[in-house]
Amino acid sequence: MGDHGQKYASDNDMNLKNSFWKKNIRNLPGRASPKKESKSVSSSASTSFDDFQESVSDAWEIEAEDEILRISAGECADSAHPPASSCYRNRFPYDVKISKRVAHSAAVNVINSHKASIEEIHKSKHYSNSDPQGESSSQAYKESRHTENRINFSNSEVDTNKLTKFQVLLESNLLQLEDLKKLSWSGVPVEVRPMTWRLLAGYLPTSSERRQQALDRKRIDYANLVKQYYDTDKDEVYKDTYRQIHIDIPRMSTPLFQQTTVQEMFERILFIWAIRHPASGYVQGMNDLVTPFYVVFLQEYLPIGTNIEKLDVSSISKENRDSLEADSFWCLSKFLDGIQDNYIFAQLGIQYKVNQLKELIQRIDGTLHGHLMKHGIDYLQFSFRWMNNLLTRELPLRCSIRLWDTYLAESDCFATFQLYVCAAFLLHWRQELLEEKDFQGLMIMLQNLQTQNWTDTDISLLVAEAYRLKFTFADAPNHLTTKR
Repeated sequence: MGDHGQKYASDNDMNLKNSFWKKNIRNLPGRASPKKESKSVSSSASTSFDDFQESVSDAWEIEAEDEILRISAGECADSAHPPASSCYRNRFPYDVKISKRVAHSAAVNVINSHKASIEEIHKSKHYSNSDPQGESSSQAYKESRHTENRINFSNSEVDTNKLTKFQVLLESNLLQLEDLKKLSWSGVPVEVRPMTWRLLAGYLPTSSERRQQALDRKRIDYANLVKQYYDTDKDEVYKDTYRQIHIDIPRMSTPLFQQTTVQEMFERILFIWAIRHPASGYVQGMNDLVTPFYVVFLQEYLPIGTNIEKLDVSSISKENRDSLEADSFWCLSKFLDGIQDNYIFAQLGIQYKVNQLKELIQRIDGTLHGHLMKHGIDYLQFSFRWMNNLLTRELPLRCSIRLWDTYLAESDCFATFQLYVCAAFLLHWRQELLEEKDFQGLMIMLQNLQTQNWTDTDISLLVAEAYRLKFTFADAPNHLTTKR
């Protein structure tokens, strides 16, 4: 890295640590039952987990109304991800050896293409005072992040320039998909996100002349699938599938997803996908994976700034609703093709990845790993949901959409990259986790992580750290080889 980059990193690492990653911790939802306090875990981990599950409210039941409101206000704007080496060298309290040449190469590849975010991070220095634990500092940070969350992306010169780059790429006769992936990795502007996601998912061809024809054909194909599988009497073998989907859909608490029209669209998407993928069928939680696609493609038919929360989807023309449903189905199908192993044969694929996460954390942060083990925490108890739902239950919807910009840009490497995203996500909460001294405190925190005030910038930091971890361990994948 050049002298300027080194000076910037040394000047700002501590500020990043003290202010940018400091969160206001409010009282955690979920209340333990009035059992006697225990300083240590005397029973087995599985018994403790069963007791814990009975003593707190269902962590799957979360409110998401604010996320729809914020997304509809245009807060899904992209933000370039920050440096993957210098600005994060001291962010996590572990030391990974990496050669100077390799580190320089990684930094150049990630940092230079996204310099703009460095200025944004630099501006955040004033959010905290000299006492990072002080109440005034925390309040200032909260207010400043709230203000940042309301900034309209179209007012940013940097975002305008990026939007122009996307438009040039998308309008080219023969789009270079690798260029689109590179540009999308750090976030996609809301105006071009629907078309960009279709291309990144492999749903549409790169030739602009063939796109509309392909789009029309795929939408007709989906309509035929609905007639073939959904509009006929349900075969007895699929009764259980339909019943499970019918149970899961109403659990989506946001009023938008309580509309009968929307629920019927989700039911058709998930039912037809399950029939076409008999090896896995429908797995509980898959409905969450439809949501990002649905919201992104819904915005295509609305003026920017429309309050989606108050939108009556049935007011949209049937033609547009059919297109929205078809696009959501095909993109979901393409997206899940890369991770279908997660959902077959008792979801052993996810269990294997949970073991990979455990071994990775043990390798890079033995202190945190030992703390979790000491208090009887099984990685399966918290990270299974992370893997199964791709963090959609842990993040605000606007942040999930930003994260999926990067997931889709990762393409074939997505399944591996998500492991490192989960590792970076867990390591982000390291200090707070180490302060918890019993099983229940740890589990309550792990199932109710305080991300409600996160923005695109937090996701950019998360994926940059995940990139750094992936790059660092790319040539030393021993933690990825053990099956249990």
